[in-house]
Amino acid sequence: MSDSWNKRTKLVHGGTRRSQYNEVSEAIFLTQGFVYDTAEQAEQRFLKSGDDEFIYARYGNPTVAMFENRIAALEGTEDAFATASGMAAVNGALMSGLKAGDHVVAAKALFGSCLYILEDILVRFGVEVTLVDGTDLDEWRDAIREDTKLVFFESVSNPTLEVIDIKSVSELAHAVGALVVVDNVFSTPVYSRAVELGADVIVYSATKHIDGQGRALGGVILGSKEFIRGTVEPYLKHTGAAMSPFSAWIMLKGLETIDLRVRAQAESALKIAEALQGHPKLDRVIFPGLKDHAQYDLTVAQMEKGGTVLSVEVKGGQEACFRFLNAIQIAVISNNLGDAKSIATHPATTTHQRLPAEQKVDLGITPGLVRFSVGLEDADDLIADLMQALDQA
Repeated sequence: MSDSWNKRTKLVHGGTRRSQYNEVSEAIFLTQGFVYDTAEQAEQRFLKSGDDEFIYARYGNPTVAMFENRIAALEGTEDAFATASGMAAVNGALMSGLKAGDHVVAAKALFGSCLYILEDILVRFGVEVTLVDGTDLDEWRDAIREDTKLVFFESVSNPTLEVIDIKSVSELAHAVGALVVVDNVFSTPVYSRAVELGADVIVYSATKHIDGQGRALGGVILGSKEFIRGTVEPYLKHTGAAMSPFSAWIMLKGLETIDLRVRAQAESALKIAEALQGHPKLDRVIFPGLKDHAQYDLTVAQMEKGGTVLSVEVKGGQEACFRFLNAIQIAVISNNLGDAKSIATHPATTTHQRLPAEQKVDLGITPGLVRFSVGLEDADDLIADLMQALDQA
């Protein structure tokens, strides 16, 4: 693969390994282990495996390696480690490099499972965690200490779509030698500039835009070869969070079309957000690509487009919100995002249900809030459907 290739070319050809049969589509190596020609070869491989040598599927696999190489080439990192799910990637990125007594600063607006890892798991093992308003640089500045080991945030928060200044937060963290870990799902690999802006480690739930068609779970951690192979790999290969070869093949197929899909979804998301603005049944429309969004200028500078997800707050609370959701005819009610199908989610009762009521209020997750992941349907059809559903709210 040439470093001079543009993004779409890398997405189709990056990382390809062909067997002796020279297949066109990437091969799925469905095997748990590998055979050695001699006992001496087995010994040597366990001592140090080469780039194209494998031991056990929990440690690595040719199909999985193709996915890792391709997504790393797209993101601009030295290496990547694929995991069984997005949350396995978040857990691996955080747990592998932390120990009792370490200090972490994180944005408080996070996916519910991410908050669970920070507030329940890490704290249980003696890690001190400080949560801040991710959009307030003064809060980051006050919270980051000389002994801070790591900072963590979603580049665009779930589900209230706050945009975090990656460059500024990275500069504050790097001033004390802290590692910057960014969950970049809502920005997507298509619009990501996380490495360029200073992130050390990027995490994706491949279940979302990378697959993009609701078929499989997956995750990936991207960063320097030293961090991925020296810190992440030992933790994950011994704790068993490996991606399956079949899932890796699905993700490879997803990467071939992700640029086309995400750009179309982002255009539709902006069109829908603009159409919904000012609707009498809505208290607010939240979309980073709208000029009235608090971080609009940052959004344009950091990721070019507003992404594929918008949120709306329906007047009348949960009862009216449920009437709206139940009246939608095209989008499905579910809890994923980044799919070819549009998906409507009620965070307060699903993805963020476990959060205490006061924490939901603090994060802006109201009973009327709906997260809407825009799919590949015709934007005008989605707008008409949402309008008729709002009439019934």
